[in-house]
Amino acid sequence: MNKQKINIVDMTLRDGSHAVSHSFSPEQVEKVAGGLDKVGVSIIEVSHGDGIAGSSVNYGFSKYPEMDLIKSANKVVKNAKLGVLLIPGIGTIQDLEEAHRNGASVVRVATHVTEADVGIQHIEHAKKIGMTAVGFLMMSHMGSPEKILEQAKIFESAGADYINLADSAGYLTPDGVKERVSILKENLSLPVGFHSHNNLGLAVANSIAAVESGATYIDATCRGLGAGAGNTQNEVLCAVLNRMGYDTGVDFYGLMDVAEEIVEPIMQRPQVINTPSLMLGYAGVYSSFLLHTYKAAERFNLNPRDILVELGKRKMVGGQEDMIIDVAYSLSQQNK
Repeated sequence: MNKQKINIVDMTLRDGSHAVSHSFSPEQVEKVAGGLDKVGVSIIEVSHGDGIAGSSVNYGFSKYPEMDLIKSANKVVKNAKLGVLLIPGIGTIQDLEEAHRNGASVVRVATHVTEADVGIQHIEHAKKIGMTAVGFLMMSHMGSPEKILEQAKIFESAGADYINLADSAGYLTPDGVKERVSILKENLSLPVGFHSHNNLGLAVANSIAAVESGATYIDATCRGLGAGAGNTQNEVLCAVLNRMGYDTGVDFYGLMDVAEEIVEPIMQRPQVINTPSLMLGYAGVYSSFLLHTYKAAERFNLNPRDILVELGKRKMVGGQEDMIIDVAYSLSQQNK
């Protein structure tokens, strides 16, 4: 191993929550987090799929209080850092403080790719209370490399420890990833991370493109569990990085065992690229919209593909899940 260290950020218990309708139990969280901690991932993220305080009518209710889930993870996480996601407008500084009291030491403050300014106070407060703070730019395909750099500098000035780009729709190709990561590496003093969805089957390839462009934090989930067609599959990612000579610090065999023996039995369905998931990537729609779109399509007797295309045309972003019903209703009226 003679290449840079790549930090694996495992989000099975956060983005993976979308794929199980936010039903992780404290016991399941303890098993998954304990297994991930033992195999050497760098950060283990635990919260509602839409971040702390996401449990709601708009985003789906959690079966168990997420602070109980964070406490359960904190019992067994001894080596990794325990993290949470916070989307300003959903989670508050008070929610962040509660997560910190319950053991979270990392917060990733997630905003739309053009709206980093709404996360400044959250980054600053996280640093004030001693947390690692990450500026997380969602739907990065909707921002030019220059716009992304502008927004990343806002997070950098607020005190962020690293910048994470999120291909929330699974829309980017490797060239698009390289353009966006490279401009940050060339112009920031901070490390860069990358988050991918597999809606076009490119999650691992895009993650490798990010690494080759200088990213040192890569998001992944066991079995690829996540919104839409899922995220970068952690076991596959680590296999490829190992083959390429990168140091992940992860016990590869142990990670495969966690995925197969602990995570897979929890999954409600195989994580595959079906037609609606493919349409998310094709239309550039936020991946957590998928299950909401299914429900709206059934309610209004519509083809979910039509809803997803219309959402893409309207450039809907994370946090606008309530608009899916409006779009579906509008389409149903047009069909009369």
